Amino acid sequence: MDAWSTVLWEMDNALTVELKMLKNKLSRPPLEEIRNGTMIPANKAIVNCKKPKPVKAMKLEPSERNLLDKVIWTEPILEVPLKSDITMKDEDDLCLAFCEVLNNVEDIDAEDADNPQMCSEYVKDIYAYMKELELKHSVRSNYLEGTDVNERMRVILIDWLMQVHSKFQLLQETLYMAVSIIDRFLQVQPVRRSKLQLVGVASLFVASKYEEMYYPEIADLVYITDNTFSKAEIREMEREILDKLSFDLGKPLSLHFLRRASRCCHAEAEEHILAKYFLELTLVDYDMVHYQPSIIAAASMCLTHKVLNLGSWDATVQHYTGYTEENLLPVMQHIAKNVVKVNNNMTQFIYVKNKFASRKLYRISSIPNLNSEVILQLAAPLLPARP
Repeated sequence: MDAWSTVLWEMDNALTVELKMLKNKLSRPPLEEIRNGTMIPANKAIVNCKKPKPVKAMKLEPSERNLLDKVIWTEPILEVPLKSDITMKDEDDLCLAFCEVLNNVEDIDAEDADNPQMCSEYVKDIYAYMKELELKHSVRSNYLEGTDVNERMRVILIDWLMQVHSKFQLLQETLYMAVSIIDRFLQVQPVRRSKLQLVGVASLFVASKYEEMYYPEIADLVYITDNTFSKAEIREMEREILDKLSFDLGKPLSLHFLRRASRCCHAEAEEHILAKYFLELTLVDYDMVHYQPSIIAAASMCLTHKVLNLGSWDATVQHYTGYTEENLLPVMQHIAKNVVKVNNNMTQFIYVKNKFASRKLYRISSIPNLNSEVILQLAAPLLPARP
C-alpha cells in the first residue's frame, strides 16, 4: 500500500470513530432552540456531551498536505420545516363542515358488508374509476357534421338495431355497447352511407362477443341484412372497428350508472323500469351523444322522481351520483323532449315506446304521468313552437 492510500485509510478510520461517538451522544434539541424557518447547526443540538478527543496528527509529505488543504469541510445542518398554512382551528372547521354534509348521507353499501359478491369495500372506487373512463372515451357533439352520414341515417340505424337486438334476445348491455361503439367509431372514421349498416352490424357483433356468453353466428348477421353484406365484409369491418378503437371497449354504459342510482333511491321495479325507458329513448337522440353516461343515468332517475312524485333529489343521491338537480336540468329537458315526441307522433321511430308498452315491462310507456305538466314544461324549450 503506497503512502497516499495509507493516509486516506487512517483518515477514514479516524472520522468513523468520531462520527460514532457523536451519534451515541446526540439528543433531541431543547424546544426553545427550535424556530420556524431557522437552520440549527448540529453542534448546537448536542446536549451534555463531551468534546471528542482530537485525532493524532499525521505526518504528511508536502504534496499530500497541499492536497488536503483543498478539501472543504462543511458542518452538518439541521433543517426545521416551515409551519403549515392551515391552523388547527381551520382543520376543525373543515372537519365540522364535512361532517355536517355527510350526516345526511346514508351508507347504501353498509348492509352488503357480509356479501363478497357486492364488493362493498371498494364499490365506491369502482364507480369513481368508471367516471374517469367515461371522460376518456367521450363522444363530441355533432360529430357527423361534414360527413356522408347525417343525423336521420343514424336514427334509422339505431332503431333497426334495437329490433335486431330484441329478435336475438340479447342482453341489455349489448345494445348500449353497440350504440357506443358506433358513435366512437364514426367520430374517428367517417364512412360512406352505403357502409353505415355494415358498421351497425359489425358493432353489434363486437358488443355481443364482449357481453354475451353465446353471441350470434355471423351467418345470422348476414341473413338479417338480407345478404347485403358477406361474412368476409362483416369480419373486415369488425377488424377495422377494433383497430380504430385500439381494442379499448371498456367505456362504461349508462345502464351501469342507472343501477347505482336506483340503489341510492331504493327504487321499486316500476321506478327502475321507467328510468330505463327514459334511458333507452336517449340512444336514438343524436343531440345527446356528447353527454356522459353517468349524467344521463342520473337525469333519468331524477326525472322518474319528478314524474312519479317520489320526493326531492336528496343529499344521499347527490353524493353517490355526483350531480345536483340543477346539473341534471339540461339532460332532463332532452329526455322530456323525446317523451313528448313519441307520445304525440312527432317521430316515426317509436320502437322503444312499443317495446316498453308490453305487459312484461309494466306498460310503463303508457302511464298517464308521461303526459303530465312536468314533462311538458321541461320539453317546451326544445320543441318547435306551436302555431
